[in-house]
Amino acid sequence: MSEKNIVLNKSFDFAVRIVKLYKFLCNEKKEYILSKQLLRSGTSIGANINEAQAAQSRADFASKISIASKEARETKYWIDLLIETEYLNINDNHVKSLLEETEEIIRILTSIVKTSKENK
Repeated sequence: MSEKNIVLNKSFDFAVRIVKLYKFLCNEKKEYILSKQLLRSGTSIGANINEAQAAQSRADFASKISIASKEARETKYWIDLLIETEYLNINDNHVKSLLEETEEIIRILTSIVKTSKENK
């Protein structure tokens, strides 16, 4: 991982947490449907940010970052749904920090999307 690319590093670390949460949900809660959606969107964030690093143009970069932003928002949706359906407990520190991390990634990506659109 690049030491200087904060969003790339954050999204990778976040993906690792999502994979571990997926394992927990499957093994401990026997939940397979929502957790699979969470796994797909949560790991897709970093994959799209990584692809954006090799973008062929500013438009390509903006497109990949925009997709990452949408995936981050989808991930928050699945986490919220897992909380509401009592697969996750909002009072659990791990869940709280995961939500905070999701919000932070959304804020960073929203900022990058706005900046990339302004610099066209």
